[in-house]
Amino acid sequence: MTLTSIRTGIRILAIFLAAGLSFVSTSRAQDQQQQQPAKPAAPAQAPAPAAGAPPPAEPPKIDPEEEKAFKAFSDASTPQDVDKQIALGEQFVQKYPQSKYDSPVYDRLTQNYLAKQEPDKMYAAADKALAINKDDVTVLVIVGWTIPHVYDPNDINSERLLNKAEDYEKHALEVLDKLPKPANLTDDQFAKAKQLALSQAHSGLGLVYFRRQDFANSITELQLGEKLAATPDPTDFYVMGIELDQLKRYPEAADAYQKCAQLPGGLADRCKQKAEQSKKQAAAAPAATPAKP
Repeated sequence: MTLTSIRTGIRILAIFLAAGLSFVSTSRAQDQQQQQPAKPAAPAQAPAPAAGAPPPAEPPKIDPEEEKAFKAFSDASTPQDVDKQIALGEQFVQKYPQSKYDSPVYDRLTQNYLAKQEPDKMYAAADKALAINKDDVTVLVIVGWTIPHVYDPNDINSERLLNKAEDYEKHALEVLDKLPKPANLTDDQFAKAKQLALSQAHSGLGLVYFRRQDFANSITELQLGEKLAATPDPTDFYVMGIELDQLKRYPEAADAYQKCAQLPGGLADRCKQKAEQSKKQAAAAPAATPAKP
C-alpha cells in the first residue's frame, strides 16, 4: 500500500464529517462560544469585600476579531474549501496561539491535510491538536490509521511510527468506550459517529499488526472493523485475503477477496484474480484429518 491508498481514507473522512465525528474538540469550543452561564440575581446590597481579599476576577474578554476569524474558518467547511480553510486555519493559530479555538482548528487542519495527501503536515497539525487535547479521538483515529497505510519498511523510524499508531488507536478505543454524548448531537448521530470511529480504529490497528506480520491479531481487528463499518473498506478485505492465504486458510481467503471484488475501487480486478487463485488452492489442499473422538 502506498500514499494513493489514502484515497479510501479521504472517502471515509467525508463520512466522519457528515456523521459528526469531529465533536470532541469542536463541540467544546462551540459550547464555550454559545453557552454563557446564567447571571445570578443581584442581591439587594452587595457585601463588602473582606479586608485584604483579592479583587474579583474579571470575566474573560471577547475579541471580536478572533470570533470573526474563527467563524470564517468554520464556515469554509465544504470539500471545495479545503485550501481556503487550511489558509484560514494556519493564519488563525499563528495570530491567536493561545485561543480557546486552537484545538478545533488543529483538529480540522489534521483532516484537511489528510484530504490533501500531505502526511507530514498532517502529523504536525495532529501533534499540536493532541498537545492541547490528548483525548481528541478524531485525530487519534486518523493518524493511527494513516501511519500503516504510508508505512515504509526502509524508514529508520518505521517501528517507532508503528508503535505510535498502535498507541493512538488503543487510546482512541479507550476514549470512545467512556465518551459522553455531546449536547450538539442526537442519540442516533452520536451512535453512528461512535460506531464509525470504532470501525476505523480497529481497521488502523489491524493494519499495524499486518505490517508486523502478526496475521492472526490483524485478522481479528480487521474483522471487528468491518462488522462496524457503514461503508466497507476494500483494502481491509484485500489485506485479510493476503493474511488468510499466508495462514493457508484458503476458503476464508477466497471469501475475503470476493468481498473486496464486490466493492468499487482500484482493487476490484486484482481481488477477483486472487479469489480464483485461493479457490484453486483450497481445492488442491489435502482434506483435513478428522479429529479423533
